[in-house]
Amino acid sequence: MPLSQRKKGANPDEPLPAGVVSRVQLTPWRVALAGIETTAIGYQPLSREITTVGFVEFDERRLARISWRVSGRENRIDKLYANVTGETVKKGDPLALVYSPDLAVTVQNVLDARRSGNKDLERISEQRLELWGIDDAQIQETLRKGESITRLAIRSPINGHVIKKYAVEGDYVEAGNRLYDVADLSSVWIEAQVYEDEIAFLKVGQAVSAVARSFPNREFKGTIAFIHPHLDASTRTLRVRFDMGNPDHELRPGMYATVKLQMAATQLNLLPAEASSEENQSYDKGLVLAVPERAVIDTGSRKIVYREAEPDVFEGVEVQLGPRCGAFYPVLRGLKAGERVATSGSFLIDAETRLTAGAGSTYFGASGGPKELSHSAATARTSTTRDEDDRVQGTLALLSSDDRVLVQAQSHCPILPSNRLGAMGKPVKVLIKGQPVFLCCKGCVDEALAKDKETLEKVAQFKASPRTGRSPAPALAPAEDRREATVKTNLAKLSSEDRRLAELQQFCPQTGRRLGSMGVPVKVVLKGQPVFLCCSGCVEESLAHPDETLAKLKEVKSGGAAPLPQK
Repeated sequence: MPLSQRKKGANPDEPLPAGVVSRVQLTPWRVALAGIETTAIGYQPLSREITTVGFVEFDERRLARISWRVSGRENRIDKLYANVTGETVKKGDPLALVYSPDLAVTVQNVLDARRSGNKDLERISEQRLELWGIDDAQIQETLRKGESITRLAIRSPINGHVIKKYAVEGDYVEAGNRLYDVADLSSVWIEAQVYEDEIAFLKVGQAVSAVARSFPNREFKGTIAFIHPHLDASTRTLRVRFDMGNPDHELRPGMYATVKLQMAATQLNLLPAEASSEENQSYDKGLVLAVPERAVIDTGSRKIVYREAEPDVFEGVEVQLGPRCGAFYPVLRGLKAGERVATSGSFLIDAETRLTAGAGSTYFGASGGPKELSHSAATARTSTTRDEDDRVQGTLALLSSDDRVLVQAQSHCPILPSNRLGAMGKPVKVLIKGQPVFLCCKGCVDEALAKDKETLEKVAQFKASPRTGRSPAPALAPAEDRREATVKTNLAKLSSEDRRLAELQQFCPQTGRRLGSMGVPVKVVLKGQPVFLCCSGCVEESLAHPDETLAKLKEVKSGGAAPLPQK
């Protein structure tokens, strides 16, 4: 596909930096039209909240099955003390009274062995009674009385309630017949299913909370007790068991409950091996580098974030992210703390760079169509003089105060005299015979060093005569007149004092845009000093970092920007 020539002498074959997949330049008007907002990324305490619905079950470790153990067919239930299913019992409470001839014979053997002094027979008979479920207290009570017994009281081994009763009074029972099932509900299980992408956040012993529909205002505490080893292939979920305390027996088996658990992102060990010392220190404090979810464009095979490399210049950076935690992603590779990314309008940037071949008026190196139409494409690419002024001022604000003074004194590139320093991004600084020289881009470095004498002479001419070697300033087109009128109209809506201060400040310390170009400037007070911003989107960042904002304001004011002319 034929491409139009790249403007301003930039090298069209210059490769993008590693990790950068695209680069786009927008005019301030298009940035405002698309509603593009940026924010600086930093370290945050991220955590992932997992919510799932489960059902309450009995704790299998707290179930007891009571059976008759004495052999013989003449064992008869004479009395059922727990005669209702669901009845609450305590440990040691009698549940049933059973008549057993074999029991009477064995007890008599114990008594006879004690009277005759036969210790072996006495011990064997007592062991037989213990195996039948008679505790030591009952045996000793029988020996103290010295009387044989024919009925055995079956007692509850745990606190709980009867969940099933198998017999009625008068039934004959044999060894192995079931009498009761008793369950302790002081602790229950909740069985739930967790999606496959959330498995990494699960850890046995981790604290969880649950809310039942019957008690919406009551929160039950528990822990992860067991993570099943197999995934359900049909639902792509994993069963997880939670131990939940239930001292008041409010959670009942069969109930549904909503379970929530939170896990800090730092527990996932996301740091790469090449992580910096700053990242490791922040990680130890529970902080991870995070990027907002709305700034991430997921193409399926990779994730892209548009980083603001310079004012109104965005680079598509391929990033490696961890699992989503709320409204943020942990950043593993691709971004650094303090870099600004597009959080609103990033999809518009991405869609136009991918789908709009005729957007040559917006982007560096964009297609202008067939060769014979390249002139019209170049015409569409031009921007207004006021746009260029705003961009230059915003770019120069990124320099140190000393370098900015030198750049303003030099003004233009000695290799490409028609190029204003800052119009193509941050000027490139080189030393030629010990003298600092600024160039419009990296493509001019080799020629400037090769022709050092001519370069220094050109710089001297720029500094000596403001008009030498420069293109005459174009007259303002009607569009520029309207833009200037818009700025004045918006500033006129301020009070006289605020308008005077805004005209003195002239540019937004956050974006470098002209005050009034995006509506009525927004006034904030930082540490007692009034600061004007281009729009409300800059307020949050300014209030969050007042020292940085005031430092930028100082740089903007020292940049030599003249106030608007008064009429």
